Amino acid sequence: MAEIIAQTGIFIFGGLSIWLVGRTESWRKWGFLAGLISQPFFLYTAYQHKQIGLFLIGLWYTYSWVQGVYNYIYTPYKLNKQKAGNNE
Repeated sequence: MAEIIAQTGIFIFGGLSIWLVGRTESWRKWGFLAGLISQPFFLYTAYQHKQIGLFLIGLWYTYSWVQGVYNYIYTPYKLNKQKAGNNE
């Protein structure tokens, strides 16, 4: 059952992340979050099947998705919050 959940998570969130990141609209940033959400499923499956190469690339992907979340979601949010604080 856990394998089915993991494969479903990879399919839904992995596919969604690539689709969103490839968009030109402003909501493409949510692709990085979807990709990050997919990683526990990916890492679990790689670990369960003793696929060390896939597990290691999964860690690299996780790092990359975190960079995207930081650069495209967190940083703009933080800057907007600082601007709002300066306008008061």
